[in-house]
Amino acid sequence: MQTELLILGILALFAASLWIPFIVGVNTAPAGSIPADAPDGFRLPADFRKQRPWVQRAYRAHQNMLEQSAPVAVLVLLINAVDGFNALTLWTSIAFLLIRIAHAVGYITGAAGFPVRPIIFSAGWVCCVLMAVALFTA
Repeated sequence: MQTELLILGILALFAASLWIPFIVGVNTAPAGSIPADAPDGFRLPADFRKQRPWVQRAYRAHQNMLEQSAPVAVLVLLINAVDGFNALTLWTSIAFLLIRIAHAVGYITGAAGFPVRPIIFSAGWVCCVLMAVALFTA
């Protein structure tokens, strides 16, 4: 199996698991912060802004992961279909994985604020562009 496909599998597992911090945060909300009329099994307050800041960030980190990983996944699969893996795709996929981990950890913890977080997100976009270049030159 190509390393790029293995990394794509790791990214998919990471994206599929990134909802966990959000759900933990919602379900450990301080007493009284969840409306009494919230449906069973759905503890998200009607006003999402009432959640603790790190819980809000966890939700957005998951959304960011999904929106940036989908294009990269499509590009990696297309590159695989045309047998176009090379050194660029290898290092770009490794960089993308590390960037996405750094982005999620930095976003959820609040350690990566402005301008660090947008720079990390933009670096992920550059990886997407590099994958597209690899596809179009294959």
